[in-house]
Amino acid sequence: MKTVSNTFDSICAISSPPGIGGVSLIRISGKDAITIVETIFSKPLQNLKGYQIIYGKILDKNEIIDDVLLSIFKNPHSYTGENTVEINCHGSTFIQQKIIELLINKGARLALPGEFSKRAFLNGKLDLSQTEAIADLINSKSSAAHALAIKQLKGGISSELKSLRNKLIEFASLIELELDFSEEDVEFADRKHLTELIQNLISHIGQLKQSFQYGNAIKNGVSTVIAGRPNAGKSTLLNYILNENRAIVSSIAGTTRDTIEEIITINGIDFRIVDTAGIRNTEDEIEKIGVQKTLEKINNSSLVIYIYDIASTSKKEVDQDLIKYVENKVPCLVIANKVDLINNIDDISKEHFQTSLIDNSDISEIKNLVYELFNKNNVNNESVVISNMRHFEALELAYTELLKIQKGLSSNIPGDLIAMDIRQVLYHIGTITGDISSDELLGNIFANFCIGK
Repeated sequence: MKTVSNTFDSICAISSPPGIGGVSLIRISGKDAITIVETIFSKPLQNLKGYQIIYGKILDKNEIIDDVLLSIFKNPHSYTGENTVEINCHGSTFIQQKIIELLINKGARLALPGEFSKRAFLNGKLDLSQTEAIADLINSKSSAAHALAIKQLKGGISSELKSLRNKLIEFASLIELELDFSEEDVEFADRKHLTELIQNLISHIGQLKQSFQYGNAIKNGVSTVIAGRPNAGKSTLLNYILNENRAIVSSIAGTTRDTIEEIITINGIDFRIVDTAGIRNTEDEIEKIGVQKTLEKINNSSLVIYIYDIASTSKKEVDQDLIKYVENKVPCLVIANKVDLINNIDDISKEHFQTSLIDNSDISEIKNLVYELFNKNNVNNESVVISNMRHFEALELAYTELLKIQKGLSSNIPGDLIAMDIRQVLYHIGTITGDISSDELLGNIFANFCIGK
């Protein structure tokens, strides 16, 4: 735990969304936060205990600016670990800006993006992965994204990585001790146990890396491509799923020439549904570009809904399309459309969902199938899930170093080389939780936060 700092200056910012509203929240944090607010408040504040709310008036000399509620938090029992005051005022933009102006005139300065959260990290209130989870929590747009951010904020990934890191530090210490006694040829670190530990770490970090596909999809929406040949019913399916006429529906082949993307929520998870150009050989230059975009979207997606016209497409042609256009790693729901136009439905594969999109009667079932397809191809919700690209990249680097250690142990390389590789693993894991950080790293992370958080 880092020591609470008393050296930071006092910062202030509007923490509620911009614009006019019923109420607004202005936050001030720093050693002199309570003193500064007291100079513009109608009542004394210094003798108040923390976790108190007090009613009074914000004053500019003798002029009343607003009736407000102040929430008082005293060092170290606050979000930032510093003295903090939150001013609940009316949501007039004039009132908000006037209070900010008064605070700055009395010695505070305007906070930088993410500076409150940065101070929470520097003062040991949160580790780095938890502060990043706050940004995810603010930006969560679905119940699944919210639940994932809450799990990270509670320290899910932190406790997991710290446990792994502590085990590695223990062995690293023993190997470093060996180096101090190198002339006496003693071995403190059991190589067999170290080999087992490295294998367990490789397996564990491999699972965490694998969870990123799921976590990233939950955080940003599951990329779901509707693909198929022209006039298969792709745009009709999109319109029914969205319950609006978003895409042009026509009997003319090649109507959709660009991708159309919209977001829907199914059982708490956001799906980014993408309607694409029909896949076919064409001489039309614009349509060719659309087909190429379709193929790119398919193989960069999390899910594919492949729909075909059963009346004009044979099972052999469908199988050929799936082999040619959809990579094995991409889960695929196959929909046989226009079954009302054929007499013998026994020719349809039992694995294909059968429908006629003359109405939306089957859309609820199709949505459930899409949800189930995503869920069964991803990690258990109870597992620790990686959703942050920075964390994923750090784990990739740690994983590579672990493989080097594993290879080195099998080759009986000297302890000093093993120690170097272990230090690299510890470094990469430490950058996730903030045990290892730099000003540049922190600047990049907190620059993406909103002002006031």
